[in-house]
Amino acid sequence: MKKILVTGALGQIGTELVAKLRQGYGVDNVIATDIREIDHDVVKGGPFELLDVTDGANMHELASKYEVDTIIHLAALLSATAEEKPLLAWNLNMGGLVNALEVARELNCQFFTPSSIGAFGPSTPKNATPQDTIQRPTTMYGVNKVSGELLCDYYYQKFGVETRGLRFPGLISYEAPPGGGTTDYAVEIYYEALKKGTYESFIAEGTYMDMMYMPDALNAIVQLLEADASTLIHRNCFNVTAMSVAPEDVGAEIKKHIPQFDLRYKVDPARQAIAESWPDSIDASCATAEWGFKAQFDLQSMTTDMLEKLKEKGY
Repeated sequence: MKKILVTGALGQIGTELVAKLRQGYGVDNVIATDIREIDHDVVKGGPFELLDVTDGANMHELASKYEVDTIIHLAALLSATAEEKPLLAWNLNMGGLVNALEVARELNCQFFTPSSIGAFGPSTPKNATPQDTIQRPTTMYGVNKVSGELLCDYYYQKFGVETRGLRFPGLISYEAPPGGGTTDYAVEIYYEALKKGTYESFIAEGTYMDMMYMPDALNAIVQLLEADASTLIHRNCFNVTAMSVAPEDVGAEIKKHIPQFDLRYKVDPARQAIAESWPDSIDASCATAEWGFKAQFDLQSMTTDMLEKLKEKGY
């Protein structure tokens, strides 16, 4: 990677990934784009352009202007929001992806886009979900993700586009607020623990889902993009995970730091249904074998770091 265009750069992943890439590859070599412009380091700290990813011509123009050789496509509606606005989700998630892949094909760029555990469904094996398994999701977000995985495979096989991707679990971050995902409780709970000393989880007790701390997710993206292509059997997309937890596990870990913390439940049926359609735990052994993936943070170390970082930010 020498010059990188990032779409959806003001989202949960993008805000932190842009900073990491600019540190590693140089400020001027990372072009952040988003549909909105706000007062943020992503906008002020290096090249930034407004971009609606459904406008393929503008995306091509920007990629050409900056002579990029890598496209990291993050712009998307997340799971819960996509269920509320399924047609918008299809048009944005799939239309934006096709446009980004076309630009990568036309300009011979390396390409990365994330998938998700949302690509799995109720008929997928629930425990130690393998890399290659049945994928019949029952959400629009999941349909988008499976379609995206297949589309990236197609662009690699048909056109030789160097596509790569990761199936992310829930991502936990202290930098960006939640953005409408089913796993967002695992982000909100830390903020609310510090602000109020209590939290009402919209996911039910005993509901296990895979999670990962954002630093591990960012490292995985860069590591995969830098991996030798000859080592990759899979491309789109690798299972990655750090931990499988239920809300009470996160709450118990927080109580070690904030003894008075009180976890309650007010289950959101829509998001609970999505959560129950996903695996309880996934197998990331292919990522480990093919390019050396290994998460550094577990629930204990993540909780300690999250609370410290949020306190530094004034929570």
